[in-house]
Amino acid sequence: MFEIEQGDILSVEGVMTPVLVVSKNFFNRTEQVIACPVRKTARPDPLHIKIGAGDFRGIVLCEQMKLLDLRVRGYKKISSLPAAAIMDIVDAVQGIFDYYPYGNS
Repeated sequence: MFEIEQGDILSVEGVMTPVLVVSKNFFNRTEQVIACPVRKTARPDPLHIKIGAGDFRGIVLCEQMKLLDLRVRGYKKISSLPAAAIMDIVDAVQGIFDYYPYGNS
């Protein structure tokens, strides 16, 4: 059974930075994940969220989601975030797609 879960931080073959898995576990069972890159530094922005898990520190770039097919890429789990920490990140990602009925602002 595929063991990658929402909130896991991965090192993925062919991807320059670690990534944070933001997709739900039922989706991840397809061995594909939606993930956001995690960088050491990034300019201040509402979609750049600081994280820490054990010794791992970084900034999640929520606007740079990628679909990664882990069936064809090597990967290694680095760490994982608790549910409370992933909530703000998933809210930011979801906010990119929320319907806004008052024009194109």
